[in-house]
Amino acid sequence: MKKIHITATTTEDTVKQIQEIIGGKITERWGEYILNVNNENAFGKITFITFEWGGSLLEYDITFFHDIHLIMDTTMYNPIHFVYTLEGYSLHRFELEDKKRKLDQFQPVIITSKKGGYNFGYFEKDVKNHINLIQVSRKEFINKRLNDASILNQKLYEVFHDKQHENTFAYFGTYNLKLSNLVKQLNKIKQKGMIRILMKEGIIYQILSEHMLQHNKDVEKQKEFVTDLTKKEIKLIRKLAAKVTKNVSEDYTVEHMANEIGLTQVKLQEGFKLLFSRTVIEYLRHVRLEKARDLLNNTDYNISQVVYTIGFSSRSYFSKIFKRKYGLTPSQFLKNKKESKIKIA
Repeated sequence: MKKIHITATTTEDTVKQIQEIIGGKITERWGEYILNVNNENAFGKITFITFEWGGSLLEYDITFFHDIHLIMDTTMYNPIHFVYTLEGYSLHRFELEDKKRKLDQFQPVIITSKKGGYNFGYFEKDVKNHINLIQVSRKEFINKRLNDASILNQKLYEVFHDKQHENTFAYFGTYNLKLSNLVKQLNKIKQKGMIRILMKEGIIYQILSEHMLQHNKDVEKQKEFVTDLTKKEIKLIRKLAAKVTKNVSEDYTVEHMANEIGLTQVKLQEGFKLLFSRTVIEYLRHVRLEKARDLLNNTDYNISQVVYTIGFSSRSYFSKIFKRKYGLTPSQFLKNKKESKIKIA
């Protein structure tokens, strides 16, 4: 058995630490890196690409000639792992577990660890593996507007929003052949240069979406959400949420919103948690901050004008929650925007 200690802070460093043990040569072309190995340790390749939205692709297409034991330190780098095995299999366990879980062929798997803990991965010798692994750094990913995890069910939503990495999570799903087709498409791309990377990135988004959809389907099968809300009531809550999104500056209260659609406050809260994984107030704060970011980015409004436009009364409170959501204050946001403008002489 060969043990490989992974203390990397990026996908690139992960592959380099694997290379130190099994050998091979890393080549780069158009932002796509490939570790090719053909020696007494292994035959095949490991490919990786890193994207600016907090995701990376790590693909094993390789046969190891020794049992491989990956000891992964999650102190500095602890992404969410979306794993799909096209061929072969691998094994996994968390630090405090004795039993290994098998990541089987055609099975979607989602894994993340506690920060500061250890993940253990195992490849058995002489097994031809083709494994597609998408790694997502949750903070960078969730801060992208189009990647709002509120569309996910509660369990996966909590995984994405666990920015302190306090919990482990492991989902081993039912077999999914649609993912198989997507991974095959990824490896059939013949284009070169920027077009090749953009096409791969598009398919990777589809693979991530299918992982999440499969997770939601499996959760729903295991336990249907129990609610007393009727379809008509859910429709009313959706309509109300759409109104809030379009008119963020109104002086909303939970009582007024419930009365407007003829529901109790309890039912209103239940509906928002069901549809958006947020309370009413959390949802309102979310859409107001999204509107604020759009105004700061696309208009010449100053911060006070933005605060007024989105219905807030306290500039200091707005700055506090804006920084909590986006990682920088409104003033820093505007400064970065100003400095990034291209000046033409």
